[in-house]
Amino acid sequence: MESLWYKNAIVYVLDVETFMDSNGDGIGDFPGLTQRLDYLSGLGITCLWLHPFYPSPNRDDGYDVMDYYGVDPCLGTLGDFVEFMHACKERGIRVLIDLVVNHTSIQHPWFQAARSDRHSKYRDYYIWSDDPPPTDPAELVFPDVEDSIWEYDEQAGAYYLHHFYKEQPDLNISNPVVRDEIRKIIHFWLQLGVSGFRVDAVPYFVKNVEGLVEQYELESFLEDLRCYVSSWSAEAVLLAEANVESESFSMYFGDGNRMHMLFSFFANQKKFLALARQDATPLIEGLRQLPHLPRSGQWLNFVRHHDELTLDQLGDAERDEVFHAFAPEANMQIYGRGIRRRLPPMLNSNRRHIELVYSLLFTLPGIPLLRYGDEIGMGDDLSLPDRDSVRTPMQWSDEPNGGFSSAAHDRLAKPVISEGDYSYKRVNVAAQQPDPNSLLNWMSQVIRMRRQCPEFGWGDWDIIETDEPCVFAHRCQWRGKALIAVHNLANRACTVTLKSNPLNQLVDLFGNCASPTPTECQGERYYRPLSGSQPISLEPYGYRWFRVEAKSD
Repeated sequence: MESLWYKNAIVYVLDVETFMDSNGDGIGDFPGLTQRLDYLSGLGITCLWLHPFYPSPNRDDGYDVMDYYGVDPCLGTLGDFVEFMHACKERGIRVLIDLVVNHTSIQHPWFQAARSDRHSKYRDYYIWSDDPPPTDPAELVFPDVEDSIWEYDEQAGAYYLHHFYKEQPDLNISNPVVRDEIRKIIHFWLQLGVSGFRVDAVPYFVKNVEGLVEQYELESFLEDLRCYVSSWSAEAVLLAEANVESESFSMYFGDGNRMHMLFSFFANQKKFLALARQDATPLIEGLRQLPHLPRSGQWLNFVRHHDELTLDQLGDAERDEVFHAFAPEANMQIYGRGIRRRLPPMLNSNRRHIELVYSLLFTLPGIPLLRYGDEIGMGDDLSLPDRDSVRTPMQWSDEPNGGFSSAAHDRLAKPVISEGDYSYKRVNVAAQQPDPNSLLNWMSQVIRMRRQCPEFGWGDWDIIETDEPCVFAHRCQWRGKALIAVHNLANRACTVTLKSNPLNQLVDLFGNCASPTPTECQGERYYRPLSGSQPISLEPYGYRWFRVEAKSD
């Protein structure tokens, strides 16, 4: 029987390379990450998702893999990984790793053999053409960098398919031998104790290339993956990166026999449109388009991750609204579809606004994902190219390099933010830990509260109508218990009435109340039960979490 531990997890994502350097070479590593596990455990994290740590030329930040069975020597050894896994197990932290099998690096031995000999068994590991069809611009993942998904290889004497960078040739998933290779990779890492995989670029798994490869029902590969993973581990999960239209979600969940979880790309884009408009309608409409999930299905909600904040599911005018609100300058945007900023700069460091967005993250149906540094309000460096703007090293203290590394600044794998409002001298863990009013301590509090509210992860949910368009309210119910979360998306205070059951009362659990002074938000006044029909006061960007209880006589 499969374990459903992930239905109520708190997920934290990081890149080993930029988290903590233990040996002073300027590159984060597994021993450094292991040293910081107590920090993550104390924060309340229950699951880590690690970006690719395999040997790689790093054309695409590690997503161009040269060896699926190793650790990049810059990041440590396989032994260091095993020690890290043991330390995670001791702290009750599960680990997900990236399964990057849509493509390999051009330097992978499979591709080197394939390009050198037409008769090599590895030739059919990839997709070749002597006369490829024209590229539809919509197929380009990196439209500012590549102008075709086909690249001519002189040594091979043919074109190979690559949906991403030309240094990342697509694997031929329709080849049963390739599928066997993928199963071996999965088995290897499950044996080392991981709890599952974030599966990269899943939509390209189910995309047939007519006339160029032996056709295979690629959708069934998702079922094969699920079956294989579950056969080796009852707790292992598959998290799909699938930024697709709402009509396609069922393809990835199946009947509970394909992916366990999907990133909530669609709802996230609707959420930012709602935030830009200060109107809950887009978010409500987006959530209502989500399908009913199979029992084992779950959404992974996020605010930002390592790629751009993509807005490609919005219409052109809607995307321009979000750009205008949160990324008005050209260098804040990328690929014509996304934003390359972290949240605090997008919101001009408005603490109330930041808390509102993360309160939404922790209460929307599904489970939350935090990106490293979110908990302290890290910023971005727009002087860095492309997506690197949001991939700067973790800021631990006001020591040189933010305490990330003792190496000289020019030896760092990526430059630390050293100037401006988001400099490590101003934004760091050491400064925020002793400050009871810091974002870090607020984040610790919201994580603790979220772990006490499993209804948000497990429950059936519904939208609650209100008399204020700027207010988003919803209810989650599970095992006879119910929670209600209310969020004011506007920069003005309001009083809202929920059109819910007036026979119940609402007990405040968490939020920023309508009182003008912090002292009045403590104690009896804050936690006084409200009638379900009683107006609720919300400050600008206010949020409240309530437990629904039967009204006492």
